[in-house]
Amino acid sequence: MSTNANVIKGRTGDWEIVMGLEIHAQVASNSKLFSGAAVGFGAGPNEQVSLVDAAFPGMLPVLNRYCVEQAVRTGLGLKAQINLKSRFDRKNYFYPDLPQGYQISQFEFPIVGEGEVLVERDDGSSFTVGIERLHLEQDAGKSIHDLDPDATYVDLNRSGTALMEIVSRPHIRTAAEAAAYVKKVRAILVTLGTCDGDMEKGNLRADVNVSVCRVGGYDKFRESGDFSHLGTRCEIKNVNSYRFIQQAIEHEARRQIEILEDGGKIDQETRLFDPVKVETRSMRSKEEAMDYRYFPDPDLLPLVIDAAWVKEIEASLPELPDAKKARLQSQYGLSAYDAGVLTGDAALAAFFETAAVGRNAKLVANWTNNELSAQLALAGLSFDASPIPPKDIAELVELIEKETISSKIAKQVFEHMWAGEGSPAAIVETRGLVQVTDTGAIEAVVDRLIEANPGQAAAVKDKPQAIGWFVGQVMKEMAGKANPAAVNAILKAKLGI
Repeated sequence: MSTNANVIKGRTGDWEIVMGLEIHAQVASNSKLFSGAAVGFGAGPNEQVSLVDAAFPGMLPVLNRYCVEQAVRTGLGLKAQINLKSRFDRKNYFYPDLPQGYQISQFEFPIVGEGEVLVERDDGSSFTVGIERLHLEQDAGKSIHDLDPDATYVDLNRSGTALMEIVSRPHIRTAAEAAAYVKKVRAILVTLGTCDGDMEKGNLRADVNVSVCRVGGYDKFRESGDFSHLGTRCEIKNVNSYRFIQQAIEHEARRQIEILEDGGKIDQETRLFDPVKVETRSMRSKEEAMDYRYFPDPDLLPLVIDAAWVKEIEASLPELPDAKKARLQSQYGLSAYDAGVLTGDAALAAFFETAAVGRNAKLVANWTNNELSAQLALAGLSFDASPIPPKDIAELVELIEKETISSKIAKQVFEHMWAGEGSPAAIVETRGLVQVTDTGAIEAVVDRLIEANPGQAAAVKDKPQAIGWFVGQVMKEMAGKANPAAVNAILKAKLGI
């Protein structure tokens, strides 16, 4: 079975995948959605739990205004409709880590309605994903199964934490598109400051709804709005990395196609992704809205928002990724690719703009997007925790621009910078890495090599690209310090090409 863009080749014909995602983003707030209990990572079990979170009798929820503001801010960033009147509902189900026996969520009347997100593919093309809704809800606690072979422990620190559930339309067609969509939404949320986007801690995770259909089914759905053209969907819960999202989708699509081609049918169910075995497995049958017995929460009044307040929030929005990408291309002359990489990480973009002042922006982008990004990733560090400050990258680029060092030598300098040996200029001086621009010194080496290798010299006249051998030998003899442009110019003159 091979995949080509949207089409998957099966034994009995061609198939296509259709997906919608539900992104669960933890609201960046110091307290929970309905209580004053603290929110934070790393506290001891049940140290951040109020009587409301633990569902003690008689305890009533009080809505956190700041969490509402963060949801409105996110909706505006997603170019979505802000509903001035919304409602909280009780979603009834039982888990040991859900002390109330229900979750306070929003069902029929969410705080944010339809919007859209423009997403870039790796090849530079883009596609639009429709947003169906964003609603606020409280998180459940956490069941811990590995402390005792005969008992399950419950930690309620997370219980009541504010979540935004961002529900997309089924407009996503490939596993790579799904990962790109989550990456773009994460970039928007982090830029807005409404979620820290830490997927490793579970502060942003995705439920992926996957279905397969024969080629053409998706177009029929877009024309008619009839979901029956898309096939039965299965939901993969709580996937928390871009790589796992892609792996889960690819496995699930293959699983569904194999069942259908063998004459079976797909059961609508909730599944989990096992990153070790790289497969999905059944968790439970998929609940419908009726199974949750939604009804308006009697302890909470309908939420009514002032339109003027929404305008105030809108006026305070920062520069969003799409606008920043366009500005970086215009202001610094960057390619769409480089600007896209920079806007994918707010800290990276800020680092770049600080380093790029008065310098060759393309060179700065190369060093931040490539060498520095790679080293930080290996060290598990973000750009705002970089041991190399922006001024040192700017200084390194300045040394290249002034031809004090070559690009090749710059890589050596960078390694010493990463090792903490000081500023680029100090490293170049201490280690004697200044580029040789003395044409007399270069000519002496070139003359010696041509005299020692007459056969190679003669061959260059018939095959000019063979000059690369001489360039390499000159750089080797001069310990990589020779100016590459000067080396090439002198060789061409001496060899008559």
